[in-house]
Amino acid sequence: MTYSAPSVPAAGLRLHFNENTGGCSPAVLAALRSIAPTDTAFYPDYAPVTSAAERYFGVPAGWVQLTNGLDEGLHVAAQAAGRGRANAAAIIVEPAFEMYAACADAAGLREIHIAPDADFAFPLRQVLDAATPDVRLINLTDPNNPTGLAIPADAIEGLATLRPGTLLLVDEAYAEFSGRTLVGPLLERYRNVLVGRTFAKAHGLAALRVGALIAHPDALAPLRRLLPPYSLNICAVRALEAAMGDRAYLDAYVAQAGASKQLLYDFCSARGIRYWPSQANFVLLRLGPDAGVVTAALAARGIYIRDKSSAPGCEGCVRITAGVVEHTRACLAALEDILASRSR
Repeated sequence: MTYSAPSVPAAGLRLHFNENTGGCSPAVLAALRSIAPTDTAFYPDYAPVTSAAERYFGVPAGWVQLTNGLDEGLHVAAQAAGRGRANAAAIIVEPAFEMYAACADAAGLREIHIAPDADFAFPLRQVLDAATPDVRLINLTDPNNPTGLAIPADAIEGLATLRPGTLLLVDEAYAEFSGRTLVGPLLERYRNVLVGRTFAKAHGLAALRVGALIAHPDALAPLRRLLPPYSLNICAVRALEAAMGDRAYLDAYVAQAGASKQLLYDFCSARGIRYWPSQANFVLLRLGPDAGVVTAALAARGIYIRDKSSAPGCEGCVRITAGVVEHTRACLAALEDILASRSR
């Protein structure tokens, strides 16, 4: 599978990539401006920023591996899972982030796609049934993208217990918004669980490409063998140090996202539009057969949302990023006008 990112508009309101719509912390920009000529000429020392990330996540030394975006972490997890194993397979629980399939394909893994249950309930029994000995990797997202729904914690622990020979990669790209994480004692107990994190969403570093894998060092060792020695550039290193140090900015943006989600919920409730309460920084809502037309009409006004109709279980659905409140209000005003014009 080849994953092609959706087209990037030259201007307008980007509510289709789950990005930080307010931008990064001012501290990040100050850190980038402070980079000296020799900083760009010398290979980076990752020890200080890795130690800072370990403190940020609250884990011991050796438990964090920084990556060039979480995508690099997904790639090496897939490669490690299939390395030296004929007919190895990966499970992808739908609807899912498209990169899981792209990484499995790149690593030569056979893909097993699990269809969603009714109303997107987590299909634990189907995953367990599909996890034969050939399955070496299970990709999970908590909370899910695009639904925003959480995976029951006991489901992940059950998979880790019952399938100890299978690597579970739990993508927590939206953990800052959900306020929940598996990082803690569970990773000590289960050496087959990896947690993936990104600094693209809540911290606003999407263009700088910074992610992390968090796990017991025994679990990280096979992946570290596959990573290049200098994966992060100096701009990403300095930006990450500054972003992790500005907790007030992070908290303020998370609060904005929460307020924006409530605006989206209220809008949908008042108009009888089905939506799913989200633990991420976006909301999935069902517009029905008009989803594509409405998405295009918003784009014509310079407001971009994501038509998810082609994703399993998401027929007629769109996903709208919940970020800065004024951006959400602008989107909803335009959406109200478009829906009203179509009902006349």
